[in-house]
Amino acid sequence: VQLQASGGGLVQAGGSLRLSCESSARTFSSYCMGWFRQAPGKEREFVAAINRNRFDISYADSVKGRFTISRDNAKNTVYLQMDSLKPEDTAVYYCARSRNNAIKQSPGYYDVWGQGTLVTVSS
Repeated sequence: VQLQASGGGLVQAGGSLRLSCESSARTFSSYCMGWFRQAPGKEREFVAAINRNRFDISYADSVKGRFTISRDNAKNTVYLQMDSLKPEDTAVYYCARSRNNAIKQSPGYYDVWGQGTLVTVSS
């Protein structure tokens, strides 16, 4: 199973970016998917997660109201729409597949990771 993340880049504060993560697995629709991020010198942190049928969604408090996670099971893809970006959102963003369909915020519950895409927000 491979996850390919894309969509990162340089944006000014207040701007928007949309990240995408495509899975190579036909079983994509069976699993919860999550987004995490890691800033330089910091630990990887939870951003958002969505379960397989989109009924259960969770966000970190720091992005609630600004970021939106979604998925298209027909395209094996999960998205992260990021609006009102702040300089503190600067990080490498990773998509990940959960070990099951449960929404979890700990990275340890995710067993497949994408390669990461860099998001830089300038002030």
